[in-house]
Amino acid sequence: MHILSVNVGLPRSVEWGGRTITTGIFKRPVEGPVSLEPLNFVGDRQADLTVHGGPDKAVYAYDNTHYAHWLQQIERNDWAPGFFGENLTTEGLLESEVRIGDLFRVGSALLRAVQPRFPCYKLNVRFDDPGMTRHFAREGRSGIYFRVVEPGTVQAGDEVNLIEAADTPITIQTVSQIVLTHKVDADLLASVVALPHLPDSLKRMFGH
Repeated sequence: MHILSVNVGLPRSVEWGGRTITTGIFKRPVEGPVSLEPLNFVGDRQADLTVHGGPDKAVYAYDNTHYAHWLQQIERNDWAPGFFGENLTTEGLLESEVRIGDLFRVGSALLRAVQPRFPCYKLNVRFDDPGMTRHFAREGRSGIYFRVVEPGTVQAGDEVNLIEAADTPITIQTVSQIVLTHKVDADLLASVVALPHLPDSLKRMFGH
């Protein structure tokens, strides 16, 4: 597992659907080491902090495997790392394998996987497609949000090393499927809610 690209971007205003929208989803790859602080990479910000950003959404990673999938579904000539608004475009880091609470060394930083992405309408804006958010949810390729345990620097080419495996079989994808399908048995839901690194926002969503 390694980093293909580090991507950052500041909020910008764009015209979409007859109104002006401010969004930080437009990211671009940057060269060399990038400093990662507790809430952001240097040079990166979110526009609406009520639903984006914060310690449980400090770093968003999306895997190159997913890009290969989307290239078969969506024709466009401007694909580039960061197109889904991710900070880290990765190789081999999949939400179907990463567990809630897994701790990784990425560059000199420590990152803990804590939740999947549930996209808002800003993804529609990025793709100029009013159905993209629904399409993204249907495909089940959520990507991974990380909490910064230890700040550091990250750059393209850095290895992603699991240094502490979470004591659970529950993956990022499992949580994503529960939220999106509303289908879960009581025992699994209890196990999910008991996860020590599950964000409080998700525990409240599950009624706890």
